[in-house]
Amino acid sequence: MDEFQEILQDFLVESFELVEKLDEDLVELESRPDDLDLLNGIFRVAHTIKGASSFLNFDVLTHLTHHMEDVLNKARHGELSITPEVMDVILESVDLMKALLEKIRDTSSDEGIDVSGVVAKLDRISGGEGDVNSPAQEAVSQESESASQESKEASEQTEDEATEGEEPAPAEEEDEIDYENLSPEEIEAEIERLLAKRQEEDRKKREAKKKKQQGGSSETPKEEKKEEQKSAPTPAPAPKKEPAKQQETPKTSNTQNAPARKAPAPVEQTIRVDVKRLDHLMNLIGELVLAKNRLIKINSDVEERYEGEEFLEELTQVVSIVSIVTTDLQIAVMKTRMLPVGKVFNKFPRMIRDLSRELNKKIELVIEGEDTELDKSIVEEIGDPLVHIIRNSCDHGIEPPEERIAAGKPETGIVELKAYNEGNHIVIQITDDGRGLDPNKLKQKALEKGLITEKEADNMSDKEAYALIFKPGFSTAAQVTNVSGRGVGMDVVKTNIEKLNGIIEIDSELGKGTTIKLKIPLTLAIIQALLVGVQEESYAIPLASVLETVRISTEEIYTVENKSVMRLRDEVLSLVHIGDIFEVERIMDNSEHAYVVVLGLGANKLGLIVDTLIGQEEIVIKSLGEYLKGIQGIAGATIRGDGGVTLIVDVVALMEIARNVKSSVGSTESSSTKSIEKNSPSDYRVMIVDDSKTDRTIMRKALEPLGITLVEAADGQEALNKLKDSDEMFDAMLIDIEMPRMDGYTLASEIKKYNRYKNLPLIAVTSRTSKSDRMRGVESGMVEYITKPYSADYLSSVVQRNIKFKPEFLS
Repeated sequence: MDEFQEILQDFLVESFELVEKLDEDLVELESRPDDLDLLNGIFRVAHTIKGASSFLNFDVLTHLTHHMEDVLNKARHGELSITPEVMDVILESVDLMKALLEKIRDTSSDEGIDVSGVVAKLDRISGGEGDVNSPAQEAVSQESESASQESKEASEQTEDEATEGEEPAPAEEEDEIDYENLSPEEIEAEIERLLAKRQEEDRKKREAKKKKQQGGSSETPKEEKKEEQKSAPTPAPAPKKEPAKQQETPKTSNTQNAPARKAPAPVEQTIRVDVKRLDHLMNLIGELVLAKNRLIKINSDVEERYEGEEFLEELTQVVSIVSIVTTDLQIAVMKTRMLPVGKVFNKFPRMIRDLSRELNKKIELVIEGEDTELDKSIVEEIGDPLVHIIRNSCDHGIEPPEERIAAGKPETGIVELKAYNEGNHIVIQITDDGRGLDPNKLKQKALEKGLITEKEADNMSDKEAYALIFKPGFSTAAQVTNVSGRGVGMDVVKTNIEKLNGIIEIDSELGKGTTIKLKIPLTLAIIQALLVGVQEESYAIPLASVLETVRISTEEIYTVENKSVMRLRDEVLSLVHIGDIFEVERIMDNSEHAYVVVLGLGANKLGLIVDTLIGQEEIVIKSLGEYLKGIQGIAGATIRGDGGVTLIVDVVALMEIARNVKSSVGSTESSSTKSIEKNSPSDYRVMIVDDSKTDRTIMRKALEPLGITLVEAADGQEALNKLKDSDEMFDAMLIDIEMPRMDGYTLASEIKKYNRYKNLPLIAVTSRTSKSDRMRGVESGMVEYITKPYSADYLSSVVQRNIKFKPEFLS
């Protein structure tokens, strides 16, 4: 049974590929009806699907393709002209073939789909006898077809293989097998029998050929004469028989001998791989990238701590090699998931052809860059958005022929579909030379539907007006048709593209045409991101949505209608703090500057205020899991180089949340300033960090007269934990350098990673006196360096100076 399922799966994969190509070739044939090579290729595809479906007992599909094959056969013999009306019926047959293949894929059966109507049309075209529209006649036709299917298949297979110069294989016994009524063991045995039978036939043919070459007698000449008589009416010249052999041998034999006959042909060696295996491989590569990032971070820390050591050079070389190999491996694996975007583009010639006839317009589709590659998961997602955009271009954009001629344009409109790479993104551009978008008309329609206010319409730029077509329920169609007018479609386009972290841009000129650009990342698994911080939290923003980053002074931030805004060159940009978005408590310092990340989605922009810009990094997107999924504003998580977890921002959701955030930066700053005012000496808190209890006691006695609150920690790790767990701020820290678990230098470096403590005064109190020790203390973030022994007055004065102790507290 497993072998049968494998054969069925191969049949489906091959048939879907052939039908996709069939759509494209038929549309091309309509413009070149005299191209015999193209017509022969289409006929072979239909014949291949018919033969394979017959072997697998899919009678409905066999019945349909047999009648379709009759029409194509008459056309290639010059007995029938391919007119648009004939092509309509053939394309309708192809649509039914797709439906039948989908039914087989889902149910392993082609029953339940009625093809009699299309078969009757095909019979009328090919000159069938009787009233084929009659149900009785159709029933007789189907019975006749079913009864004579075995002999017809044998005849057709014989004719086809005769053209290839091969001895036909008897198919009568094979066609009588009813797989549905056999047990799995019987099916397996039957398949083994068929394979053995075909191998025996191939052996006999080789022996017969050898005897002929030696002058022996065999039945082969008689059979060859019979085959020559059958193939005589075929007008195709002899040199074109060899390609037919290459096309049909693996499809009709279903044995392992076929590839041996194809071996001399210079073909590309390929293998089909389950997508799940590629997904698993991509996940493993993601883990490797994370490990690489951590290794680079560890190497950097080791270099700082063991500067000058001999092993550092060797370690750096190894890390560099691992980094290079990991990057190359990542690229190689990503390429295995890549598909040419032409897989999506190839269905649009047929769609344009059908729309042209439905809308009574003349439209030509121009495709460029179909070889541009994109991740398979994205290729599957962009099909529907492109369908909506192209249908809109045909319906709303391209004018009827008489209107185009009156406007001085060619009567045939052009829709151009173009794909090209731009950095780590692919750009898909859809351009038409039609009417273009009228911004005033768009605003008026939006006002009528209540989608915008008059004030918004007055202040709206042309580019913002173009973006109105993505509003749910928006449509400029005068009446509802099969093509458009229901107010759905373009809003779905925007939603789907933004889910892919993509951006849509629209540019239009009235009377000239419209261009829509879709900017999409090459892959969704590993992306470039900007890491930002607020307090000790960090977030990753997909770089595709980051337009720029700016550093502004707090004086440049204004409050308008309870919203924070800033002027960025010639436009006013709304501002929101990332801490307000995710409800993270933020205690702002007295810094006079702020960092703003300018985000862009289409025509929409937002300034996101962050505490720190950590930098750009390649991140691997991880799911939050079943229990945490669906958190608004969060698209997933990633693991940083230091092993910490960073949340990935969902820019689309973030911009939606920002509309309802009414806190301003100014008010937050004033409240923060108020919170750090000290009303008494006890409001000041200083931490003493030293592994020696004696040294901690000496420092405590020196500082107690100040009346400040003192907290002790026995080593760096304990001090760091107390900082994290404390709800109150510290005003200074006295830190020993040599301590177990975590030394003073490492503690200082870790403290500076937290935004709330980046300005916390760190005072080294140590017996180390060398210049290099002092320099290292400064590099790690120490603001003072006190060497032991020291006087109590000196220590007290250093602490007062660094915590800005108010003079009135001294009595």
